[in-house]
Amino acid sequence: HPVCILRNTAATAPTSGCGLVNEPPHKKRTPMTIRVAVIEVSHWHALHDAAYLRHLVAMPDVQLVGVQDSDPALVARRAAEVGGPPTFTDYRQMLAATRPDFVLALGRHRQMAGIAHDLLDQGYPFLMEKPMGINAAEVAAVADKAARLKRFVAVPLAQRYQPFATRARELLAAGRFGPLSHMYVRINRPGPARYPGWDCPWMLDPDEAGGGCLRNLGSHGFDMFLYLTGEEAQVTGAQISRRAHALRVEDYASVLLRSTGGILGTIEVGNGFPRDGTDGEWKIAGRDAILTMKDGVLKLATAEGDETIPTGDITTPYFAVLRDTLDHWRRGAPPPISVHDC
Repeated sequence: HPVCILRNTAATAPTSGCGLVNEPPHKKRTPMTIRVAVIEVSHWHALHDAAYLRHLVAMPDVQLVGVQDSDPALVARRAAEVGGPPTFTDYRQMLAATRPDFVLALGRHRQMAGIAHDLLDQGYPFLMEKPMGINAAEVAAVADKAARLKRFVAVPLAQRYQPFATRARELLAAGRFGPLSHMYVRINRPGPARYPGWDCPWMLDPDEAGGGCLRNLGSHGFDMFLYLTGEEAQVTGAQISRRAHALRVEDYASVLLRSTGGILGTIEVGNGFPRDGTDGEWKIAGRDAILTMKDGVLKLATAEGDETIPTGDITTPYFAVLRDTLDHWRRGAPPPISVHDC
């Protein structure tokens, strides 16, 4: 069987640029207001979970100049929830009519790579939801073009903004863990019935979604492993199950990883939590310390005992990643998390 390689690009990948090279006329903008257009809002993150549209309209320096979906009734409903911005059923028409400064791209997973290439070709800086395609080759082609054209292409791997990741990075920098041993990530979200309820039944069609919980949630676990270890990794074992809901897409998956330096990882993802909420746990373990995040409690275990670490008032990580991405773009910096990471 072929070996699956997870590339760590945080330190070595070429940046995708600041979006300021050879800018076309539609990129002209005022220093204060960011005019944003949103593509294919049938994605549930438009209003639910990440709730991008709600975050955008809450930002005083952002103007939502258009939202688009191929379903006219759906896009009208989505727009009505956030104050009624102009609606479109063709995203190319929306871009031509509104000439936004920045684009948020959602859509079915099968659409994503094609939309990304269109935006790259037209010179728009954008943030696109993961997985940005239905296989590695699709996403690699987008990353290669972004690097070649020096474009700004961001991806919201928002778990990096959670207290677990922030504290883990601080402890790693201080050498508190000693040699790392292993990491464990579990993200078990509510059942798949929520997708049709949120106007995106395509998530249960593997031809449109490219898979189930592993394609959708797995990237957060893989990214955290690469982000914290700073190494590349191989997938050494994996299994998926459809037993809980008996649909065409998997509702549970577990994946084993080994980094180039021998750090082991276990990633578990699922759509099996019996109500709104998450059965989740994050853990990073070394010789000298173990940091865990479970049931809202961040705890550090050392030889001296256990320390519960206050997490403070947490702004939703998706607001944070959206705000950070827009701020990076406006000051001409590369994306905080790029297509190369995805």
